[in-house]
Amino acid sequence: MYEDLKLERLKGLRENKDYKQEEIAKMLNITQSAYSYYEMGKRQIPSDALIKLALFYNTSVDYLLGLTDERKPYPKSILTKK
Repeated sequence: MYEDLKLERLKGLRENKDYKQEEIAKMLNITQSAYSYYEMGKRQIPSDALIKLALFYNTSVDYLLGLTDERKPYPKSILTKK
């Protein structure tokens, strides 16, 4: 269930913004097929990619991972307020 929720959220966020996998893959500097594997659960998403996705979608990594239902991102830390 946890894995299904994570995959559902990743795909849902992309589709709600009308982005294609190719566009998100380009933003992450990976191939479309690599990104497709993320959405299908065939490949683990690296932490740096999770952070980029959370910032891109204006949400939290916890939301992307299915650990919270709160879409609102956390307040920025001192390190990210550059």
